[in-house]
Amino acid sequence: MPVRALLLGERLDTRGLERDDTIATNPLTLRIGRDGIAFLFRYGVVVFAGLSAIEEDDVVRSLGPRISEPASAPETDQLQILIKSGSDDQVDPSGAIILREPSPERLQIVANVLSKSLVLSHYESRIASAFDRIEPLAAQLQRTGRTGYQAIQLLQQIGGVLLTQHRMVGRVEIEEKPDVLWDHPELERLYARLEDEYELAERSRGLEGKLALINETVGTILDLVQNQRSTRLEWYIIGLILIEILLSIGDMLLRLRVG
Repeated sequence: MPVRALLLGERLDTRGLERDDTIATNPLTLRIGRDGIAFLFRYGVVVFAGLSAIEEDDVVRSLGPRISEPASAPETDQLQILIKSGSDDQVDPSGAIILREPSPERLQIVANVLSKSLVLSHYESRIASAFDRIEPLAAQLQRTGRTGYQAIQLLQQIGGVLLTQHRMVGRVEIEEKPDVLWDHPELERLYARLEDEYELAERSRGLEGKLALINETVGTILDLVQNQRSTRLEWYIIGLILIEILLSIGDMLLRLRVG
């Protein structure tokens, strides 16, 4: 069974999409066609299980108006699930996912992990780009001790990256277990195996460490910019005072000459 995840945008509004064939509500899980299932996550990811390319395109087009900050080119990840009746749910040494049966609950576990892995990949790419932009600035600071005019633009770009921290904690909840485990605790082992296979916890903590470093860097740059502006303003004030003194001296000399 093919399973494919697409990151469509920053947020997906799923309100009002419930239908008679709704399987679950968190995430919203819909039956598509005879054997297909679509999992809609509010943090902008849709996961398809057992759908054809045409069916996937139809669903994506129907969701277009509900996507906030849509991606120009949706990021995607996919895998194949092997169904082996009578076997244990497992991840074999090659990384293939083996399920005893394609039940909606098992597929929801797979969709949850795959969607979070895709979001992590997206954030990892954005943060890596931020570090690439920070490196030249750090080199300039080392050489000249000044941030240069591009510092303000860099701060604006990094501000977008800092939103990642809010979205990870407030929306995606990378390290939170899916709700389906409350009703099906027997699937806890399957989730643990998939979480370990995709290294969700480790990658999440790695991103948090990088975000903390970016926060510290931003604070340092802001302090430097403010100090430079304060120093420049002090020189302007000193210059104005000198001009005022020179004008006063000139006025005094002119009066003495006239007198």
